[in-house]
Amino acid sequence: MTRRSSFAAGARDTLPMVIGAAPFGVIFGTLVAAGPLAAWQGQLMSLSVYAGSSQFIALGLVAGHAGLAVIWLTTLIVNLRHALYAATLLPHVAHLPARWRWTLGFFLTDETFAVMAGYYARHPRAPLGHWYFLGSCLSMYANWQFWTLVGLLFGAAFPQLQSLGLDFAMVATFIAIVVPQLASLPNFAAAVAAGAVAFLGQDVPYKLGLMAAVVAGVSVGMALQRWRSGGLEAGRREEEAA
Repeated sequence: MTRRSSFAAGARDTLPMVIGAAPFGVIFGTLVAAGPLAAWQGQLMSLSVYAGSSQFIALGLVAGHAGLAVIWLTTLIVNLRHALYAATLLPHVAHLPARWRWTLGFFLTDETFAVMAGYYARHPRAPLGHWYFLGSCLSMYANWQFWTLVGLLFGAAFPQLQSLGLDFAMVATFIAIVVPQLASLPNFAAAVAAGAVAFLGQDVPYKLGLMAAVVAGVSVGMALQRWRSGGLEAGRREEEAA
């Protein structure tokens, strides 16, 4: 496989995620067109921030005249999950030059993480995996920019677009991301713990309930993973002793 074919494969395998994110991008652009930000500011946010959920939250905070510190802190908390994604994928890209790691880190999203987690599970030592990674990243990035622009240009003509339920497409996409990861007990328990804490903390200000859910999910998942690893290691020792 060549660099070009690896890149194309990454873009192709991300296509279902691209389709799911399209309505989300249109809705964001529509909200910007109807809100306090100028169109160029909304597009610049998609270009530089490139994090859908935090962009929506930031837009709402701006509309509510929140202070800059509140906006920064809230979006930081929401985006901390990307640090977990990066830590998970780091063993597969640690050998790359810094320019590659920083580039892939900037473009990493929920959807790309799901695609790459599956890819590295199948090909843990793929020599051209970073080109596949880049193909996935850039296809999602171009998709987000395009649909943001569509929302900005045509949002004024459809001011109630966000009320049509198109945002369910993103919910369906996240379901597709999460469900395949629930095959193991640690992952399943982590999802249940995070979901329970997120539900109970949904009214906590500044999305701190979401941060608590992340901490709970990671803690439960890591505890069970260590327990399972310890049990397997003890079993090997008993077999060797016998």
